[in-house]
Amino acid sequence: MEFENRRQAGRELAERLGYLHGRHPIVLGLPRGGVVVARQIADALEAPLDVLLVRKIGAPGRPELAIGAVGEGGVIVTNTDILRRLRLTQQEVDEAARRELAELDRRAVVLRRGRPPLPVTGRTVVLADDGIATGASVKAALRVLRARGASRIVLAVPVAPADVLEELSHSTDHTICPNPRVWMRAVGNWYRDFSEVSDADVVALLPEQPGDVPEQVTGHSRDR
Repeated sequence: MEFENRRQAGRELAERLGYLHGRHPIVLGLPRGGVVVARQIADALEAPLDVLLVRKIGAPGRPELAIGAVGEGGVIVTNTDILRRLRLTQQEVDEAARRELAELDRRAVVLRRGRPPLPVTGRTVVLADDGIATGASVKAALRVLRARGASRIVLAVPVAPADVLEELSHSTDHTICPNPRVWMRAVGNWYRDFSEVSDADVVALLPEQPGDVPEQVTGHSRDR
């Protein structure tokens, strides 16, 4: 299955999440592209929308190689196999994680315009992204949600490796993925339009006040 763009992928997921309409879920998107997907779900479910920030940790000297991820609240997830293979010291890992956490905090202020994150304690949360590759970022996000007290977590992604979905399913209450793949290409290859999403695009997609249900958007720039 190939998606026209992130909006179409989000609508596909929203149809499968229809059972949550009226149950007052919260929808969270992983920036940047995941927020475009999440917006479609929030609109369909008439649910509050927010971001949940995570960042990949790049290997020292090889930033393109992810050795793990960090999430809001100081959550750190690492890939022990890669750490062992690269023979990284704990100090090197800690320093890389601190840098990413500092950048994460900065971006949280920008994207939320200084407001606090939506409280999720005791709530059903739909966590959305535009696709999964290694799963490190989503794994960090799931840990953040459990630490914040979410009572039920539904993971919604358009495309992901089947083995990664199986691993992540142990940390969720329900996982929806219309396009699980045994062999996974880059996420963008499953979209006809995978245009870059900017921080400004993300800010425009989010409601101005926490807890507000997003107003319907009739015009779109980029993939909003």
